[in-house]
Amino acid sequence: MKTILLPFALIAVMFTSCKKNTFNLVEKQSKTTPVDTTITSDKVIDNFIAPFRTHLNKTLDSTLAYAPETYNKKDYGINRALNTAIGNFMADVVYKQAQPIFKSRTKLDIDAVLLNHGGIRSVISKGPISARTAYQVMPFENSIVIAKLKKPEMDSLLNYLATERKAHPISNMNLILNKDYSIKELNINHKPIENRAYYVATSDYLATGGDRMNFFKAADTIYNINYKIRNSLIDYFNKVDTIRPKIDNRFIKLN
Repeated sequence: MKTILLPFALIAVMFTSCKKNTFNLVEKQSKTTPVDTTITSDKVIDNFIAPFRTHLNKTLDSTLAYAPETYNKKDYGINRALNTAIGNFMADVVYKQAQPIFKSRTKLDIDAVLLNHGGIRSVISKGPISARTAYQVMPFENSIVIAKLKKPEMDSLLNYLATERKAHPISNMNLILNKDYSIKELNINHKPIENRAYYVATSDYLATGGDRMNFFKAADTIYNINYKIRNSLIDYFNKVDTIRPKIDNRFIKLN
């Protein structure tokens, strides 16, 4: 597997000599200082950082958009226990925000998106949405990457979704399972899967096999567009007045 960083960065190579070094063992002493209520704040430091704290909180809490309902990753629709409104929303945002970047840099299109259910760390509460909302929902420094998966890896991806039986967020993909969780129907970008390579957007954590998504480790190529998932959410919040997450038929099991 090769990794492509977009845009390309200049790599500086440093050479060191083969000089042999001599090391001497010295005694090192240390002590543990517990961090508890016995430690009082330093007023000088507090006064120094107060303006920065005020500015940061104002930036994080400024209203960017509005949520008409509260969205929780534990909210499943009737007979649709494999997708959630907040998961669908996050996967769709990743697709909408990453697609034009990937297209402009590679002339290629993202075929689908796959994230992980456990990566959603908070609810989106009803009411004003701010940058802090994005930090709460996605507190990790995960970046969007696009994996080039051939047909065997795509088959493994689909089997993973069927056997995991979790509401892992997907976008631009429709997967219907039978009552016994076998795959009944699959469409990617409204078309049946073909024997070709697909470009699947995911997180850099999952691309290394996180959550046992080992099929990503077999990717032919990984494209890194240098765009954090959290930043894609913030950028999207800045674009819209009101978000409209919803549960739909993109990933369901028949009864």
